[in-house]
Amino acid sequence: MSVSGYSNYIVYVDESGDHGLDGIDPTYPVFVLAFCIFRKQDYIEIAVPALQRLKFDHFGHDQVVLHEREIRKANPPFQFLQVPELRGRFMADVTALIKTAPFVLIASVIDKKRLRAQYRHPSNPYEVALAFGMERIAMHLSRRREPEATTHFVFESRGRKEDDQLELAFRRVCGGENYAEETFPFEAVFADKRANSCGLQVADLLARPIGRHVIDPKQENRAYDVIQTKFDRLEGQLQGYGLKVFPS
Repeated sequence: MSVSGYSNYIVYVDESGDHGLDGIDPTYPVFVLAFCIFRKQDYIEIAVPALQRLKFDHFGHDQVVLHEREIRKANPPFQFLQVPELRGRFMADVTALIKTAPFVLIASVIDKKRLRAQYRHPSNPYEVALAFGMERIAMHLSRRREPEATTHFVFESRGRKEDDQLELAFRRVCGGENYAEETFPFEAVFADKRANSCGLQVADLLARPIGRHVIDPKQENRAYDVIQTKFDRLEGQLQGYGLKVFPS
């Protein structure tokens, strides 16, 4: 714990998919929240310099913000990825970044079709995924004997109304609306969509490949092959710890 009373860890969160239950996309009927847990010292000394190095190598500056969707579609400023050789080099470096980045991953995946089918009045998928992730992060920090210090969760801002709703749900979970009926010393922080945050960019690269794997585990998914090594586990067990799929 730092002298200021803050945790040694910080959590960056990003999402994939629409959390609405009307008009579910049949090609992507899930909602994913990816939580990246960094030890702050590792984040400062290892993760941030590695991402900066990747940007300088491929763009000549560090003001580019990595977004999985823009990379996948080769949209500006990633249009150079239309050239196979350049794409291969870039993706190899991104893969190496994820492999070596010092974080632990926890992800919540909500199967929206099953949720709607099994519950007469289903809860908001975002709030369900959020609670599952927060509960598992509390367990993760407890196993590391992290003191009762404030741990910040950094979210990308989605607008004032949406942020207020998320913060309310976040505070309810912290206040005891969780599996253990315990209070969690967590605080939410909202970052502008244009924020050049290393942690948010890493989380952004993970969420969709996790969703694609849950939808079709047999489909080739090279990104997931790397990502799955980062999941939290308890005695080797992944399901229910590092990865929570609901309804299962």
